[in-house]
Amino acid sequence: MGNRDESQHFHELTHADLPELLKHDVGVKVAGVDIDGQLRGKIMSKKKFLSIAKSGFGFCSVIFGWDMHDQTYFRELKISNAENGYRDMLAEIDLSSYRRIPWENNVPFFLVSFREPDGQSLSACPRSVLERACAKLEAKGVGALAGGAYLTLAEYEFYTFRAPRNSTSPTEAAERNSSATATFLRDHAPKDLPSLEEGMFGYSITRPVHNQDWYYGIFNACTQFRCDIEGWHTESGPGVYEAALEYGGIKEMADKAALFKLTVKNMSSKFGITPCFMAKPRENLPGNSGHMHISLCDKKTGSNLFVRENEDTDPPFEGLEHVSDLGRHFLAGLLEGLPDVMPIVAPTINSYKRLVENFWAPVTVSWGLEHRAASIRLIAPPSCPPKGTRFEVRVPGADTNPHLVLATILALGYRGIEKKMAMSIPPLGKGQEVGGKLDKGERLAKSLKEATARFSAKESVARECLGDDFVDHFAGTREHEVRLWDEAVTDW
Repeated sequence: MGNRDESQHFHELTHADLPELLKHDVGVKVAGVDIDGQLRGKIMSKKKFLSIAKSGFGFCSVIFGWDMHDQTYFRELKISNAENGYRDMLAEIDLSSYRRIPWENNVPFFLVSFREPDGQSLSACPRSVLERACAKLEAKGVGALAGGAYLTLAEYEFYTFRAPRNSTSPTEAAERNSSATATFLRDHAPKDLPSLEEGMFGYSITRPVHNQDWYYGIFNACTQFRCDIEGWHTESGPGVYEAALEYGGIKEMADKAALFKLTVKNMSSKFGITPCFMAKPRENLPGNSGHMHISLCDKKTGSNLFVRENEDTDPPFEGLEHVSDLGRHFLAGLLEGLPDVMPIVAPTINSYKRLVENFWAPVTVSWGLEHRAASIRLIAPPSCPPKGTRFEVRVPGADTNPHLVLATILALGYRGIEKKMAMSIPPLGKGQEVGGKLDKGERLAKSLKEATARFSAKESVARECLGDDFVDHFAGTREHEVRLWDEAVTDW
């Protein structure tokens, strides 16, 4: 499966184009996103793919009935359970997602969205959750762009570790990939895993050269795989890197974020490097963030709807002088709903190790103009051009599911617009500490157990914005995580 002419306009691809597009191929890879943000899929013959490209195909619903280690949930959930036989759901091919996997001999690849067997939107499918959130705004003629022109939406930090060799036999070739790392961690403490590089040096121009083929291999593979990186550099921490993805439409950005993680994991393994997107892999060091930038634009004109035409000389709070009424409503919706959606932006036990004081991590319901310690950083004039006005939501870690995070941000903001919510929390001033005396915002949940209880409460904002079926499912998956943790015996 060699290189192909990729001049095809992806968003204009039709089913009639597929035989010609795939004429030199023998197989096609397909995958969908599970509740934890992992891609689940398979390769199928070209003949099979062409036969189901329009109708979709059956996909076992068990991927919504087990955790990321394929252990079925303690409490069986509605979508997939023993009573319904872990039935099939419908996997619908998204033709606009077409790309080729450069590290797998350019095999063609398509994303799928999971539907109910009758074709209805599946409550827990992350791509479908985002589709539903977008549909509400699109019905009003509003489109969600990624942070405005020339700006990013998704930013991810991650640690890198050097995979050990796992063979002691003199005649057996030693594996050095992420499977070898997993084998090593069965018998060794995580602290024994060597970092790709040692020491703290953010924005280093030297360190990436130590692993130059890997560093540029990631960058180039992301371009070829249509999850382009805009900025790619070391971050402060041993073996820590950060990537900012190129801006785009919100549904496209969520796909790019998921595929970026896939690219980093697969490419790194080939170089004997294991990346780690955990929120807090090492104690006494910064955690891994997954910041999301968002703005809204007019679908017809493309103009940024978060910026005012004329400066407000008497804003409700300092910093909002250039933010439109719609932008203020959106921000108010984010602030009011944030405590109720914490399992989305902090989905694991480990997530809450990152969200602690004194590590530049947001721990309260807070906002501020260009304030990098607040939960929501407002980026607006005079700090940026009007077209760049946006909100950076800084609570999510790198361990989050990008489709669910973006859907939730959009749903909370839409709720603020619908209810014409007013700003009620003053901004954090420069130099003010998050969680300090002048921080008027509520302290966010300190554990997944606490967060899930609030998320699933009868009158929660999460239920209002995301629907009961989704909340019941996602809460059940987090309760499973909490129970596993409660039963675990650690070396603490």
